[in-house]
Amino acid sequence: MVTLSADRTRYDRATAHLDAPVAIVDLEAFDANAEDLVRRAGGKPIRVASKSVRCRALLERVLRMDGFQGIMSFTLAESIWLARAGFDDILLAYPSADRAGYVELAADPKLAGAISVLLDDPAQLDLVEAARQGGTEEIRVCLELDTALQLFGGKVRIGARRSPLRTPEALAAFAELVQQRPGFRVVGLMAYEGHIAGVGDSIAGRPVRSRMIQAMQRKARAELAQRRAAVVRAVRRVVDLEFVNGGGTGSVESTVAEALVTEVAAGSGLYVPRLFDNYRSFHGRPAALFAQPVVRRPGVGVVTVLGGGYPASGAAGPDRSPVPYLPQGLRYDPQEGAGEVQTPLLGSAADDLLIGDKVWFRHAKAGELCERFAQLQLIEGDRVVEAVPTYRGEGKTFL
Repeated sequence: MVTLSADRTRYDRATAHLDAPVAIVDLEAFDANAEDLVRRAGGKPIRVASKSVRCRALLERVLRMDGFQGIMSFTLAESIWLARAGFDDILLAYPSADRAGYVELAADPKLAGAISVLLDDPAQLDLVEAARQGGTEEIRVCLELDTALQLFGGKVRIGARRSPLRTPEALAAFAELVQQRPGFRVVGLMAYEGHIAGVGDSIAGRPVRSRMIQAMQRKARAELAQRRAAVVRAVRRVVDLEFVNGGGTGSVESTVAEALVTEVAAGSGLYVPRLFDNYRSFHGRPAALFAQPVVRRPGVGVVTVLGGGYPASGAAGPDRSPVPYLPQGLRYDPQEGAGEVQTPLLGSAADDLLIGDKVWFRHAKAGELCERFAQLQLIEGDRVVEAVPTYRGEGKTFL
């Protein structure tokens, strides 16, 4: 069994010729995580969430593997860029107000055939139609279902605030509205259950909270499975669907168990950031890391690294900060945390670190790490086999 100490030795050796800050992806861990996602998907295809990868080379790598099919993108500009780069099955999973992008989409048969856009509101439909500027290509449309669990007659809501479409009647009516609009065709349905897929159910040191989350998720899974099936049947009475997409890394098994779901989305499970340590259903290998250099030794049991304050999106809290990973035994100074330009780290392991040594961190979320680095160093064993650009490294900052 590979130990964390051995991993640190490999990473240090592989990047000895590189100054930190530096970001790496361990390809052995990345591929193992991909294989585990395929196993969990039980034969249904996995659509890769690009926001969790943000590197074209790694999107290409995972899509060459059996079990993966298509991309779930996050902006229209990104979707167009990926389609022009050769990706041919792209689901834009968030509504867009990119009028210039819609002009391109409606005018280009290659783009229109490769990209499906998400709509859940008549006003969005009107915006797209007004932006076409005479473009004649048919727009492929995916509808989104609100997956949130509502309790006590809707007084309590658990889940992300996404689509306003919740009932079979609402989805079917909107599908009919889209179908009646010339130049638009409904091809898919998406339902992302973030309160199941993105919330860990086994939090270290918090057994009561873990049991509460498990109970909530059992109820949410049962409610959503019944409602999603009813929605799919209702929409299919209006139009045939090419795909029904659901889930995320944390809910793969329960999502694919629903007969009417045709594919599952996942992305974070390839890198396994720290927020994905708290699940009972799977345990991945951290594949994406970044290192900051030791630049000060202020005293016994303390070192200071350059930068490192890379918080993740979401509700602010300690779980949104990167975590010192290697060497083991380092922690933040509670008065300073992860800093903009320097970060003090406490612990006995600090006394073994020298100026210039690397401290390895795990980001709280997956693809957001790539917004901080222009390159990812791809590691096999104890060597860098390739340096590949992130989206940022290709000059693309979509959000």
